[in-house]
Amino acid sequence: MQKEGTREVNPVCASNSPEEVVRKYLEELKAPPADEDCIICMEKLATPSGYSDVAHCKTIKPESVGRLTKCGHAFHLLCLLAMYTSGNKDGSLQCPSCKAIYGEKTGTQPGGRMDVSKLPDSLPGHEDCGSIQIAYNISKGIQGPEHPNPGMPYSARGFPRYCYLPDNAKGRKVLELLRVAWKRRLIFTIGTSSTTGESNTVVWNEIHHKTEMGSNASGHGYPDPNYLDNVLAELAAQGVTEDCLRS
Repeated sequence: MQKEGTREVNPVCASNSPEEVVRKYLEELKAPPADEDCIICMEKLATPSGYSDVAHCKTIKPESVGRLTKCGHAFHLLCLLAMYTSGNKDGSLQCPSCKAIYGEKTGTQPGGRMDVSKLPDSLPGHEDCGSIQIAYNISKGIQGPEHPNPGMPYSARGFPRYCYLPDNAKGRKVLELLRVAWKRRLIFTIGTSSTTGESNTVVWNEIHHKTEMGSNASGHGYPDPNYLDNVLAELAAQGVTEDCLRS
């Protein structure tokens, strides 16, 4: 077995104020479209934000409307501000309509280690190469301000968790993107286990992994000819693409 290295997780903090983040990715409209709704508050864009009674901001008026620069979807600025401040405030925005990501999205994964090793054994469906083993290790701890219940303990069951990729060109690309996702705290989160129902525990976060080498009876192993393409799409949905490897 050849070990390639480890990765540590460090929390990411945004330095910009919530108002600055919202304005950064929007073009404010002088004349809001009269026939469009804001899908956040479900009010007409030509009327004040439905969040004007709870989202107070001296620099944003209740009737202010902006259009996101990449995807073109329009919202009340106060509605986007309320959406942003209810998240982990990492300096990024995700369009609630089309899920386009603005900035670098980060998650709420607790600190831990990601170890990578090479194995000589082949995975079913990838008999022409060896395999890559990823070991994720996270310990129990206390929830931070970005978690569901700050100050309360969280558990970390079943660690280390071992996952497998084929050691071919596409498998190695997935590995490098998973390293980026790990650094951005996107692989795990704290929530409720869909298996046991336990709350305040470390759970997977929308990026599927293969945790078995020899059988796909459970859906968590090989062979699975679509897995690498599917996980690339899941990574892209979190803003982790090949462009991240070039920067």
